[in-house]
Amino acid sequence: MFRKYILPIIVFVFYRTLSWTWRVRLIEPDSLKNSVDSSTPSPVVLAHFHGDELALLSVVKRYRIATIASQSKDGELMATVLKWLGAKTSRGSSTRGGVQALKGLLRLVKDGGNCSFAVDGPKGPLHKVKPGVFELSRMIHGPIYAAGVACDRAIHFPRSWNQTFLPKPFAKVIIYWIGPMSPVSKEVDPRNPDLALELEGLLHQARQQALKFIADNDAQC
Repeated sequence: MFRKYILPIIVFVFYRTLSWTWRVRLIEPDSLKNSVDSSTPSPVVLAHFHGDELALLSVVKRYRIATIASQSKDGELMATVLKWLGAKTSRGSSTRGGVQALKGLLRLVKDGGNCSFAVDGPKGPLHKVKPGVFELSRMIHGPIYAAGVACDRAIHFPRSWNQTFLPKPFAKVIIYWIGPMSPVSKEVDPRNPDLALELEGLLHQARQQALKFIADNDAQC
């Protein structure tokens, strides 16, 4: 009862209240901005590293996020909170219900959603891109944009494998998007290591640009 009905409310209210205090700045390529703001948008794949999720949750509504949540109890909690934040989820994982979850995700994309993808998942190694993001790009014929996140103050969780962090109250949060990588064509093998290296490079570049925005702002204060 508590975990299913009460805990999601506590998590949602806590996160929503905290994120309202953040000063979030989005830096987007014109192509991404035009796609998001279009009345007839084409789907895109929004790629990020594990660890950046808690900051990125604050913008799921703008990007009409569609993603997969596991069928575990933690996944159920996450799916509920994501729904209240404005995202859509399909339930499943690589070990249980994966095919149905993917079919559900594709339906959500067809209905106007954009895929959000932690590219180094589900369990690492951290910052090493897996082929799944390219498989998805090929399925929906969607370009890939890479996110970099930085903030000027945060609570860090060093014992977590994904090195996640939560911006503190009134933190300045920079979300910097780079791209796009062209949609992966049917002739290209999603397991091609060159694709992974290219996207890893974009993700690290985006993070460095986000950190630079924070540093430049601090220098001006």
